[in-house]
Amino acid sequence: MRKRAMGRLPVLLALAMGGVLAGISPLAAQGPVPKKGSCPSGYNQSGDYCVPGSSSVGPALPRVGGCPTGYNQSGDYCVGSGSSAKPAMVRSGGSCPSGYNQSGNYCVKQ
Repeated sequence: MRKRAMGRLPVLLALAMGGVLAGISPLAAQGPVPKKGSCPSGYNQSGDYCVPGSSSVGPALPRVGGCPTGYNQSGDYCVGSGSSAKPAMVRSGGSCPSGYNQSGNYCVKQ
C-alpha cells in the first residue's frame, strides 16, 4: 500500500506545482482569491476576484465546513486572523502533508 501511495506523490506534486505556476496556490496567501458570493471582510471585488483591502488583512481560503484553527468565517470564506495567520490549505483526500496538522477539512502549517 505504501508503495502505491509513494507512486502517486510525483503526480500530486506536479498537480500542485501546476496550480502554483498557473497562479492558483493551494495554500492560503494574502492575495486575490476567486470570488464566490460576497468578498470576505477586508477584501474588495476586482473583476472575478476578491483582493485584500490592506496589508494587515489575513489570508483567505474557500470555506469548506468549519474554518481551520486561526481562521474566522466571513461569508463563503475563512480569513486568517491578521498577517500572522499560519498558512493553510483545503485538505484533499486523506492525511495532511508533513509539517501540517489537520484542522477539520483543512491542513494548517505547524
